[in-house]
Amino acid sequence: MSKQPPHLERPERKVSVAAIQMSCGWDAHANIARAEELVRQAARQGAQIILLPELFETPYFCIEQDSRHLHLASTLADNRAVRHFAPIARELGVVLPISFFERAGRAYFNTVAILDADGSNLGIYRKSHIPNGPGYQEKTYFSPGDSGFKVWKTRFARIGVGICWDQWFPESARVMALMGAELFFFPTAIGSEPPPAPPVNSREHWQRTQQGHAAANLTPLVAANRYGLERSLQDPDRLYIRFYGSSFIADGMGAKVAEAKEEGDAVLVHAFDLEAAAQLRDNWFVFRDRRPDLYGAIATLDGKAG
Repeated sequence: MSKQPPHLERPERKVSVAAIQMSCGWDAHANIARAEELVRQAARQGAQIILLPELFETPYFCIEQDSRHLHLASTLADNRAVRHFAPIARELGVVLPISFFERAGRAYFNTVAILDADGSNLGIYRKSHIPNGPGYQEKTYFSPGDSGFKVWKTRFARIGVGICWDQWFPESARVMALMGAELFFFPTAIGSEPPPAPPVNSREHWQRTQQGHAAANLTPLVAANRYGLERSLQDPDRLYIRFYGSSFIADGMGAKVAEAKEEGDAVLVHAFDLEAAAQLRDNWFVFRDRRPDLYGAIATLDGKAG
């Protein structure tokens, strides 16, 4: 039996990813310590790229408008979570996207630092889409990100990282896919709509939206959320959010391959063959058959292509 021609030989390229789910209190040191415990657990289970939730150092302070919360921000160089996890990434040989509240000059951003498996910082991504509504008052604290979407070549894979509200925009995932992302990561803080809004549970919509990103781009996706009841400091009896956890990992066809419960700490781990995922994309031709010449309206606010 003849051997396959070299260009047809495509060996497996396995990578193991993890989503961490946790609750967050006002003791930042305790939050970081618990995050470290969960990261180490994921590494023991073989995870190589491990995602923590959005802004896990504190409760979700954006639940209210209070400029005093700006004092929670720090520069990239001074951020305690980034400084804490850089040597851990190096010790464990894992990639860690670390979400933090960034101060840069007089500007403030919702930012992720990408720590590679040697502990080096490959760069930062600043959240592009900033929500503003009851309980999610992020425009009080964050400027729209100026980094643009990015893809990083880590030790184990080329990864694209968005942050929470970014995940509701298909353009975010598509741009990262076009830039060569082999895996999508979305750190998140999302839960029930707070009073006085009518009861809304976006849990399934939230998951399906991201499953659609994975399926449309034939690219696996990891989403890490927090859980638990968090209350406003100004009006705790009337303003609160129940963060519904439900962190998950989806494969390149959009199917959930791992999922956490709505409550409780969780470590989800799943292995993907990036070579098989690449073959899947090659066989679906969704990038070959794109028509960017017809997509002008996407780049406008009013839908008029000119």
